[in-house]
Amino acid sequence: MAAPYVAVIGATNATEWELGTAEDLGRALAEVGCVLVCGGLGGVMNAAARGAESAGGVSIGILPGDDRDVASRHLTVAIATGFGEARNAIVARSADVVIAVGGEFGTLSEIALALKMGTPVIGIGTWALGRDDLDRDPIVRASDVASAMSELTTLLPQMP
Repeated sequence: MAAPYVAVIGATNATEWELGTAEDLGRALAEVGCVLVCGGLGGVMNAAARGAESAGGVSIGILPGDDRDVASRHLTVAIATGFGEARNAIVARSADVVIAVGGEFGTLSEIALALKMGTPVIGIGTWALGRDDLDRDPIVRASDVASAMSELTTLLPQMP
C-alpha cells in the first residue's frame, strides 16, 4: 500500500508556536511513513519540511512561482507551478488529509478547497468555520501534534 500523503498548511509569517508545532508535526508524519505535502516556501511550510527531513522523511513542495531555487532547502522535491495562489488547489488535491497549523488567508483558502474536494482537514489552532445551517465546524480539531496524529489514524486507518 502506498504511503499516505498529508499536507501541512499554515502561514509564511508564522509565530514561534506555529513553527515549533509544524516542525514537530513534520517529524511525526515522517516517523510513521507519511509523505509531507506543503506549499514549499517559508514559515510553517519550511518548518514542517525541516521536521520531515530530520526524521528521514519525504516532503514535496508545491511552489507558487516558476523558480525552484526559492524553495525550502529541506524539501525532497520542489515543484514550480507558476500558478500563484492557485497552487493552493494542487496542495489540497494532492493530500489524503490536510493539517492546518494556525494560518492566514492563504491557509483558509486551502482549508476551503480541501473541504470542497472532500479531503478531511485537521486543525491545530486554525480557523473556525461556521454557517447558520451547519451543525458543526467541518474541521476536525486537535490541540497539539499528538492529538492531530491520533485524529489522522482515525481518518486514515490504512496508515502504517
